[in-house]
Amino acid sequence: MPFRIATFLAASALGGGLATALLNWHYAWLGAWLGAVLWLLLDAWRAQRLLNVLRRDAAGLPSRGPGVWGELSERIRKLLREREQQTRQAEDRLQEFLAAIQASPNGVVLLDEQGRIEWCNQTAAGQFGIDAERDLLQHMANLVRDPAFVAYLASWNYSRDVVIDAQGPQQRSHPARLSVQVHPYAGNRRMLLTRDITSLEQAEAMRRDFVANVSHEIRTPLTVLAGFVETLQNLPLDAEERARYLGLMSQQSHRMETLVNDLLTLSRLEGSAAPPATRWTRMRALMAQCEDEGRGLSSRLSAHGHRLSFSMDADSEIAGAPTELQSAMSNLLSNAIRYTPGGGEVAVSWRLLPDGRGEYAVRDSGPGIAAEHLPRLTERFYRIDRSRSRETGGTGLGLAIVKHIAQRHGAELRIESTLGKGSRFALVFPPARLRQATPLSAVA
Repeated sequence: MPFRIATFLAASALGGGLATALLNWHYAWLGAWLGAVLWLLLDAWRAQRLLNVLRRDAAGLPSRGPGVWGELSERIRKLLREREQQTRQAEDRLQEFLAAIQASPNGVVLLDEQGRIEWCNQTAAGQFGIDAERDLLQHMANLVRDPAFVAYLASWNYSRDVVIDAQGPQQRSHPARLSVQVHPYAGNRRMLLTRDITSLEQAEAMRRDFVANVSHEIRTPLTVLAGFVETLQNLPLDAEERARYLGLMSQQSHRMETLVNDLLTLSRLEGSAAPPATRWTRMRALMAQCEDEGRGLSSRLSAHGHRLSFSMDADSEIAGAPTELQSAMSNLLSNAIRYTPGGGEVAVSWRLLPDGRGEYAVRDSGPGIAAEHLPRLTERFYRIDRSRSRETGGTGLGLAIVKHIAQRHGAELRIESTLGKGSRFALVFPPARLRQATPLSAVA
């Protein structure tokens, strides 16, 4: 302000001086007045120019000049630069936030007060079968027609979630289940959070099936035992009948014991640490124990026995838990013997594959397995023929145990079978778990 007063007085004095020099001192007042008017006109022109620039495009502000208008222009330029920088930072933070929501495994949909889509991430778009860009400002209830969802969205009672089927095209062959929870915000706006609970529902179904299967498997022998006990208590039996009943009771109790042991084995496998990769066991020793167990089982199950053969292309050492490896190999061999009729062939082999992996395989000449059963053989308590399984003493957990042991050792369980031509079960171990066996003389 002092500068403006000084320039105004200077312009007036300059006008008066020029008038005195050109005319005479009687016209000094006129020159002073004209100088003041010219200063005011110039000042108004500079103010109007600044105003016009602000009206058109603030980015075209002139650089800092003299006077209050130059100072004001510079300060406006500085404020605009700061505001632009803040806007860019806010935009960057918004993009980071949206990118984080896009990366979320859960779906997010923002609805306006009328229930129209303002924004949604790709996860929600895939789950609901909508287009994240094309369907903006479309009513959500018009795009997702599930009656339970439409009623839930219109109820405004969002204290619980609603479970619906996914609508996305990628889910049609394997329908997924979605949990949708709505959260109101900013007045009547709403945020939809979706979560894929397919695996949770499958796990819950598996848990129910598992409990039901265990209860059924244990209840059956218990019922038989209770019946035999009641018979022994209430009926006069001769020695031969009593011995037969006691033998059947022993068979049922052994069946329950086997079932409990298999369940404990599964529980131990699922809850224990990974097997060590530094503990080595000779494959020849594992094969020898399998042979002893296999020949003993064959003689007990069939008077004619089975044609058993055991072959090793190379004596190797394998890293892992010896008891688990022995359990997996014995399970495959015992299954082959149990389901192969007497006189049939069961061949056990160990070989090193060209790529360095090792394969333990059991091939039998049994009845074979239909192709539709193969993907489910490793499920707990899954049986192709329940009556046949009970006759052979199977619990339905053997292949589930083998699968867990294989996974813990980085191995792959392969199953091949043809109806009427037998089956082949193989465990393929990675090269990292194998090494050449140390000669016994070197060890000594």
